[in-house]
Amino acid sequence: MTVKPSMNRKQLASQPQASSSANKKASSRKGMKRSPIMKTFVRLFQVALVAFAIVVAWIIFIQWKVQLGTNQTLPKQVDVGIVLGASLRNDLPSPGLQERLDLALELYKQGRFKQLIVSGGLDHNGSKLTEAEGMRNYLVSHGVPQGSIFLEPHATSTYENLLYSKYIMEEKGLVSSIIMTHRFHSSRSLDIAETIGFKQPYVSSTKSDVLFMPYHDVRETLAYTKWYGTKLLLKLGL
Repeated sequence: MTVKPSMNRKQLASQPQASSSANKKASSRKGMKRSPIMKTFVRLFQVALVAFAIVVAWIIFIQWKVQLGTNQTLPKQVDVGIVLGASLRNDLPSPGLQERLDLALELYKQGRFKQLIVSGGLDHNGSKLTEAEGMRNYLVSHGVPQGSIFLEPHATSTYENLLYSKYIMEEKGLVSSIIMTHRFHSSRSLDIAETIGFKQPYVSSTKSDVLFMPYHDVRETLAYTKWYGTKLLLKLGL
């Protein structure tokens, strides 16, 4: 029977060190294999972080403009007042739209304008009248002569509200105007009017006591973002 020689103390002491060295080398190899993946992950995380910061900054910027609204001193008189449409309910102005119309009535009674354009197309909520027709009926029922009201019954967005109203103004020889809407909507409305060539447009706005403002603030952020895209295309001639 052959007996293997036993290891001396130096050999026993060096065995764990050799094993440890081998483990470190193996670990190092694994780390080298993970390195490209980790780098990609870190880069993606950094890109996502920057994108998130940009989105947050953009939302803050837009909400600052929305909450600030417009702060213009209205002239004593202009050629025409323009009421931007909102939804009807059972062919009658919704409570929110009534707030805009009541503002128009107030300015009309002050003598700020003698003629009005009411702008808004057909809602897809069962209404048989266009927003413009519903607004006209409301104004007439509150004492505005029907002959003083021009209908713009085709628009489906703020951009179209103002663009089509501008066409009516050009057709009727009207130059100066006061645009009426809600405060949260006023900054974008003024920007659109200036962009499409209104001559020194004014915006008069009202705060709402009936609208659920968190919803409309979020919606306005999205609408404002979309408008900036449209504005860029317009400037590029597209």
